[in-house]
Amino acid sequence: MNENNIKPKIELDINGYIYNYKLFESLKSLQKTQSIRKTSEKLNLSHSALDRKIKNAENKLGFKLVKNNYGSGSTLTKEGLNLIKIYNQYQIRLKESNKINIAGGHIVSGLLESISNDIPFDISVFSSDDESAFELGKRNLIDILALDDPLIGFQNNLDFTAIGYDYLTLVSNNKSSPIKTIEDLNGKNFVSVKGSAQRLVWDTLKQKNVEFNIKKEVKSQFDAFKIVKNNSDLYTFLNASYFHGNDILKVETNHIISLIQVNDNKKENKEFIDYMLNKGQNKIFEQGFKPIKPWKIN
Repeated sequence: MNENNIKPKIELDINGYIYNYKLFESLKSLQKTQSIRKTSEKLNLSHSALDRKIKNAENKLGFKLVKNNYGSGSTLTKEGLNLIKIYNQYQIRLKESNKINIAGGHIVSGLLESISNDIPFDISVFSSDDESAFELGKRNLIDILALDDPLIGFQNNLDFTAIGYDYLTLVSNNKSSPIKTIEDLNGKNFVSVKGSAQRLVWDTLKQKNVEFNIKKEVKSQFDAFKIVKNNSDLYTFLNASYFHGNDILKVETNHIISLIQVNDNKKENKEFIDYMLNKGQNKIFEQGFKPIKPWKIN
């Protein structure tokens, strides 16, 4: 079987009724021709069959899709136009893009964006927190999921590929009380970053019986950095690949950044992951991360 001959068609479930692609394609044609007669001829349907199809849909939906402009043809109503808009949005999702669409945490997506012009792949990178990117992956809206922290991968038993190491560094604007030992963090106030590898920090501090207070939670490490730099009473731990700071928990916070293939039907996805695990290791090193395969570094 030739896979190029397989083309998915869309049907929409609206309030428990199924409307298949033929209705929406009829409405799209009518939007262009503004004529029931011309549309029925184009679709090889009788005028009465097309009219009946539209009226049956209108009765189920509870609103008009088409209005007759007596003497000047037929046009779609506001509700009809909105329905076509929704249909078109789903159509776009079905179309296979030549680009590799990647969504992931701010750190790993920043890495991929930085090297995008220097690799033999056409990629689109969407930056968010790990959890939001994971939701896109569950809905099959992306090709590859990129994680700043492997926790989601472990929790959901995902087959992820580690492409590099990073660790967290302590960032603060407090120059009067330098942090020299873990115990010096006792009683300090922190800004946490949701979905980041900071869980390693909090677990370590708890194990060392160091008391700490999380005063604010944000979604981006860059937001945490700005907040801490404007308040000498606040601290945070951020990825050392992007931020300079105190490496007091370097060993305890060492963690991987990883890629997960979501779309198995596009061969370029696996090729991209294989590239990042091999030839791409040099570029990972150049961006401040520790490669998985250091022997690849020139």
